[in-house]
Amino acid sequence: MVLRVAVVGAGPAGSSAAETLVKAGIETYLFERKLDNAKPCGGAIPLCMVDEFELPPEIIDRRVRKMRMISPSNIEVDINLENEEEYIGMCRREVLDGFMRDRAAKLGANLINGTVYQLDIPQNSKDSYTLHYADHSQGNAKGEMKTLKVDLVIGADGANSRVAKAIDAGDYNYAIAFQERIRLPEHLMQYYEDRAEMYVGDDVSPDFYAWVFPKYDHVAVGTGTMKVNQAKIKTLQAGIRARAARRLEGGQIIKVEAHPIPEHPRPRRVVGRVALVGDAAGTVTKSSGEGIYFAAKSARMCAEVIVETSNNGQHVPTEEDLKIYLKRWDKKYGMTYKVLDILQTVFYRSDASREAFVEMCSDLDVQKMTFDSYLYKTVVPANPLVQMKITAKTIGSLLRGYALAP
Repeated sequence: MVLRVAVVGAGPAGSSAAETLVKAGIETYLFERKLDNAKPCGGAIPLCMVDEFELPPEIIDRRVRKMRMISPSNIEVDINLENEEEYIGMCRREVLDGFMRDRAAKLGANLINGTVYQLDIPQNSKDSYTLHYADHSQGNAKGEMKTLKVDLVIGADGANSRVAKAIDAGDYNYAIAFQERIRLPEHLMQYYEDRAEMYVGDDVSPDFYAWVFPKYDHVAVGTGTMKVNQAKIKTLQAGIRARAARRLEGGQIIKVEAHPIPEHPRPRRVVGRVALVGDAAGTVTKSSGEGIYFAAKSARMCAEVIVETSNNGQHVPTEEDLKIYLKRWDKKYGMTYKVLDILQTVFYRSDASREAFVEMCSDLDVQKMTFDSYLYKTVVPANPLVQMKITAKTIGSLLRGYALAP
């Protein structure tokens, strides 16, 4: 037999899964609704992703080595990477996604330009899954309706996942991100050559931060807030525009975008022989809002489990086999999510705590730990004295912030 797997969604998650599967000789079908899709996204990726996923230099628009944190009272703290080999990669999603999708197709994935509308769940656990989709390959926006039978399905179709709905994976709370791409005059763009900015404050987001991230020929200016505050999103966007006004003067808006961001994992991420990865599974981190690396990594880990438990496609994995992916994922990254959840709860609750957060970021030991954990996704424990210093500084910053609060 030849194992047949459908991967729904060809962003970094879906393409990573498809690439891993086809390399093992598994018959893989990769669905993407829009092949020219430009997903709204800050577009920051850690250095480890460049190496781990073999991303070529040309898809990185900017190599950010300077991060400026701006507090609610506009106190600025600069965080600089001293090692010239280290950087945060800034990319446009249409470029990144296109490269990863095309690579998977060149390796042998059957790329289908189609919209999956329905997934039929078999009554017998050994029968095939049936996907109903509209084929857009002939340029027809509506598309010709077709079906495909497969042994397994990977849902990599984002926060509004149809695959998740088909398996009754449950809902999750989510945030709304709003972003404008702004083309700046050349003399202003020079400031953002290798610099990104993060703003915090109730005026720009009651839940997260707002950002100005440099891209190829423009900056991405955006903010995010929880679903309950989504009616305020345009007011918050006006807030970040006002805070960054002197650095955006004369800029031209070339694109306006918005998208949901999952805030925690779905209650069920594996049901039967269907697994969810990336945003569909809820792998975005709190506090930082990072999603690209974790989406691609979760999908690769899921595909690796399929390859392993199927003996390179020789037999069909079971639900228990697929759940090995979840166990490995939670073991490897569970603590990361818990820590970032705590940080968001502590530091984003008020402008006083946000002032403390920015103050804390001025400490060089805090900066090193933060960048090491972001760039390489490994937290190297600080020596006890440094750890005590960071803890004391955190508490002190919080106490000063609250003491100065009105």
